[in-house]
Amino acid sequence: MGSRFGGVKQVQPVGPDGELIIEYSVFDARRAGFDRAVLVIRRDIEKDFRAAIGRRLESHVDVHYVFQEPGPQAAGRTKPWGTGHAVLAAESAVRGNFAAINADDYYGPSGFAALADQWRQSAGARKPEYALVGYRLAETLSEHGSVSRGVCATDAAGRLQGITEMTRIERTADGIRAGEQSLTGDERVSMNFWGFTREVFPQLARQFAEFVRTRGSDPKSEFYLPTAIDELNRTREADVVLLKSSDRWFGLTYREDLAAAKSEMAGLIAAGVYPAPLWG
Repeated sequence: MGSRFGGVKQVQPVGPDGELIIEYSVFDARRAGFDRAVLVIRRDIEKDFRAAIGRRLESHVDVHYVFQEPGPQAAGRTKPWGTGHAVLAAESAVRGNFAAINADDYYGPSGFAALADQWRQSAGARKPEYALVGYRLAETLSEHGSVSRGVCATDAAGRLQGITEMTRIERTADGIRAGEQSLTGDERVSMNFWGFTREVFPQLARQFAEFVRTRGSDPKSEFYLPTAIDELNRTREADVVLLKSSDRWFGLTYREDLAAAKSEMAGLIAAGVYPAPLWG
């Protein structure tokens, strides 16, 4: 919705030829072997979304649209059900293993490559195995305000043990802080970049039904994806591995972040990470 940004973030160009952040994500995903993009949107913005984003992707990848709607269990509700429900809404268009990302965040190529490699290694696992691509906290901060991040904890084998939500994280004269707590900047944080197999859909469906039963009457409640996956991990219904991205994340949280995003992309192009124009 872009409340802090002050507009629709997904359609803000960051590349020299008007490229959007989602285009670079699709480009990176395609290089790693992904062949389909499923865009989860509200039905009322379909026409504008196809014109602003879809048309830029459709000649390069198989694009499908699905709609995240409150549904009959949400009488009078207008607020979306949250990121967990958004993934659940995509089930009909997803054919196999898939990544779930935000459209207005730049993730870089290494995360998509790491996911593809992880699936090759985990093929035939006895129970569902999912992945979270984590980023160094210091590489995810905004120069224009504080942010909230999910700080990841792992065991010795690199399995995700939990995600602790921390708020008001910012750079200060005394280093990186979350309120009164000091942080090193090397902590691995979630930027909502996940890798799943199709086994996640019935699990999310069961959790969402319980969520609606217990919290559906609260118009502000949301079914968050990290919370849902953390529960599956905690109850051992799935294993979740933390993959480490070597790329710098950037996104559009505040309006002032747009200039920095354009500068970051110009640097990546100059370094040869992307061609310009992107699609040749």
